[in-house]
Amino acid sequence: MKKVLALILTVGMIAGLLAGCGGQTTTPAASSGGGSTSTATPADYHLELKLSHVFGPTEQLAISVQEAADNIREKTNGAIDIQCYPNSQLPVYKDGLEQVASGANFISVEDPSYIGDYVPDFKALVGPMMCSNIQEYEYLLTTDLVQGMIKKLENDNIKVLALDYFSGFRFMKTNKVIRTPDDLKGMKIRVPKSDLFVNTLNAMGANAVPMGWDETLSAVSQGVVDGLEGTMSDFRYDGSGEVASVGSLTNHLIGVCGVYIGLNVWNSIPAEYQKIIQEEFTASGKRMVETIENSYAEDMAYLEANGHTFNEVDIDSFAPGFKAVYDAIEGTTPGIYDMLKAEIAKMPKS
Repeated sequence: MKKVLALILTVGMIAGLLAGCGGQTTTPAASSGGGSTSTATPADYHLELKLSHVFGPTEQLAISVQEAADNIREKTNGAIDIQCYPNSQLPVYKDGLEQVASGANFISVEDPSYIGDYVPDFKALVGPMMCSNIQEYEYLLTTDLVQGMIKKLENDNIKVLALDYFSGFRFMKTNKVIRTPDDLKGMKIRVPKSDLFVNTLNAMGANAVPMGWDETLSAVSQGVVDGLEGTMSDFRYDGSGEVASVGSLTNHLIGVCGVYIGLNVWNSIPAEYQKIIQEEFTASGKRMVETIENSYAEDMAYLEANGHTFNEVDIDSFAPGFKAVYDAIEGTTPGIYDMLKAEIAKMPKS
């Protein structure tokens, strides 16, 4: 009888322990499906995600994604805890996207040219002089053509949360006036480690030097490179204004980032929290567009008041070289450049 009672007590204790642990989720379960959602009970769910980007804490993108992360944490009562790591503290660029594609608890914030390594048409989407303003780019994002590109990314386990964290159009930041490709000949210009950036700057007449941001400012100040390129907001806040004083307004590439998470991680998140995450990153991106557009003139005036100068360029003189950039993008849909331009032409006139 004692043995029977002991057995009953032991079974009861094990059952109690299992019942106490059964609903807790601290890491997402892998999912191979494209649209499935976790059935975990939100009250018992907790997920920590690391978000990585190259921008400094005072730059608008860093402020915007931190705002989204804070709102998500608050609205999910801490169930979704997104920890932001600026300044390349964690993997960025291609390495960051590899973390996402591998299924890590990781959010990568990068220029869409990097997801072009998975779906090459994205490199055309953000290619040189594809869009002349942010409104054209935002319209493209709504088209079936680009939505299809986004869907294709899921084959590589990449879920797009946003593609419109806009920081402005990129221009040359050096210490001499640049107006034509001849002015760039022989100049070494730092670019991010992206084939699209390298090919674009080379097509403009420069010698592109791919380099991590953590090395860039010292490289310019020491003459290792002759300048860099970036946006007006960058120029004011990222420290590049301390090593370069002349802005030549080439506006050669759109400065924009997307927010990416592993599809398997996304599918493991309860639907209630998915909705909050998506809404907050969407809203944060829209606010960033408004902030950057509204602050452009103020940023330029601030820089001019601090000794910086700006000059217009002969845009038409740079344009012929860009055909080679699009031709060099391997794996794109035949005619993708013309297809994207045709979509822009359909944009309703305001």
